[in-house]
Amino acid sequence: MALELTIWLIILLPAFAFVFNGIVLRWIPEVVVGPYRLTGTKSDLAGWLTVLAVGASFVLSLLALIKVVSDGAQQFEMHSWIAVAGVDITFGIMLDQLTAIMLVVVSGVSFLVQVYGVGYMHGDDGYTRYFSYMALFTASMLGLVTARNVIQLFVFWELVGISSYLLIGFWLNRPSAAAAAKKAFLMTRFGDFGFLLAILYLYSNDPSWLDIEAMYGAISGGMMAVSVASWIALGFLLGAIGKSAQFPFHSWLPDAMEGPTWVSTLRRWLLLVFFWWRDSFRCSSIATSCS
Repeated sequence: MALELTIWLIILLPAFAFVFNGIVLRWIPEVVVGPYRLTGTKSDLAGWLTVLAVGASFVLSLLALIKVVSDGAQQFEMHSWIAVAGVDITFGIMLDQLTAIMLVVVSGVSFLVQVYGVGYMHGDDGYTRYFSYMALFTASMLGLVTARNVIQLFVFWELVGISSYLLIGFWLNRPSAAAAAKKAFLMTRFGDFGFLLAILYLYSNDPSWLDIEAMYGAISGGMMAVSVASWIALGFLLGAIGKSAQFPFHSWLPDAMEGPTWVSTLRRWLLLVFFWWRDSFRCSSIATSCS
């Protein structure tokens, strides 16, 4: 129970920073104490709150990795999410070796990005808004890598897309940034459509397979036909290709640099390299099980 709470905190701490920065600090009239702005659109508190939240997530991720290395993959109870017409859709945490590594990598690199952003974005009119978006992006990535249910994974997947859209179009006074954000959002939808079709196909065959571990068990146990598993793997792969800006969904990537330059570079590096690696690894696991 304590470990499960720790994993949820890894996700919820940046999510709290997003809500607090975006709703509380940004809309309260500016309060200045000495050289520091505590509230308003240029709140110094927003930057350090995000740094603290992501830094805490990084420390907790290290603890989770140590636990997995010493005791192996961890199993947690599933929780009921949506119960409609006799179908119970659940959500939960998956913590295996790959997930534990990804938590450390995502939170660690994101922490460095936040620290750099404190100085890089200082004095910008959208300072508070920037850290609100970055906190949402980090929480979405952490939620994505720990998702136990395919629908839960898809929700965080789309939150990553929304965060990318907001960050690419961060400079509201630049028409080129707005155009780049729309292009990225629309282009990645093609891959996401393939991902969504795979989820619907998976559900139509057996709703219990929405649980990722149940899906792997069905494949390795021969309960899922090879043709079904192949189509599902293809749909997942299309989603990864779209989000990773691979051919033929690659034309939006150069325009993505319209966002804050250094942060945009690290953000794309995280999204392209690590999510491509994670989802390609998951898909290859399906393909290997079918062979």
